[in-house]
Amino acid sequence: MLSIAIPSRNERFLKQTIEDVLKNATGEIEVFPILDGYEPPTEELVHDSRVTYLRIPLGGGETHKRHGINTMAERANGQYIMALDAHCMVAPGFDMQLAKDHQPNWVQVPRRHRLDAEHWCLQTQVDDRPPIDYEYTMYPEKFDPKGLHGFKWDARTRERSHIPIDETMHIQGSAWFMTKEWFKHVGLMQIEGYSGWGQEGEEIVYKTKRAGGKTMSNKNTWYAHLHKGPKYGRMYFMSRESMRACNKFSYNYWVYEDRKTFENMIDQFWPLPSWPTDWRKRIWG
Repeated sequence: MLSIAIPSRNERFLKQTIEDVLKNATGEIEVFPILDGYEPPTEELVHDSRVTYLRIPLGGGETHKRHGINTMAERANGQYIMALDAHCMVAPGFDMQLAKDHQPNWVQVPRRHRLDAEHWCLQTQVDDRPPIDYEYTMYPEKFDPKGLHGFKWDARTRERSHIPIDETMHIQGSAWFMTKEWFKHVGLMQIEGYSGWGQEGEEIVYKTKRAGGKTMSNKNTWYAHLHKGPKYGRMYFMSRESMRACNKFSYNYWVYEDRKTFENMIDQFWPLPSWPTDWRKRIWG
């Protein structure tokens, strides 16, 4: 069985995402939509024996995505667990393909396409951008304040298009798949130090790396993710102070407190776009 968390806060496309997952799963699944401090209209709820809504009380103006996913992991009956943003569609048989290809110390992310949510289909491609198979950690000192942030790595996607399942340096965090045992072993969705909705992808890839595992891009299946942009907006309040604190904690932890893991990650995927060759000196002096 696969247990799927779908965190949501005032998400316009939550119902469509749930229904799409139910329609396209070919194995046994259970779905846990996480209602973060709000209640959708009755007509937006999905009535299906495989769906269990988790309601997380809102407090202090903060979001509780991590708490919701941890609650799902505790209640999950599945050997495998997955998290998916509430504005995504998935490939037919995505669940069985990920399970078939999986190894115990892996985190998998399906190939990412772009979603046309209004028509609920893959976005028409009007340029030569490839799907998103790889991301990299951008040079942290280009940000103010400094932080760990990922970005799509189109060149690597093209260069390694012949490899169906391959390790990726960074993930967006909008979809991931692993065993429940690995989730608990690595200690993911840590609450202490983190706040708001942020740095989940960074926590996953670096903790998995430190534990001897791999974060894998699986091109044998896919999901499509909505880029909200100015058309849809965020749809919910996010405290800037909370996000800054979250980013600061994550940066200080991985760059300074666990420098070894950070260095190993950079060295493995070197060279990285826009990183200076003397990055060690610039970061640590």
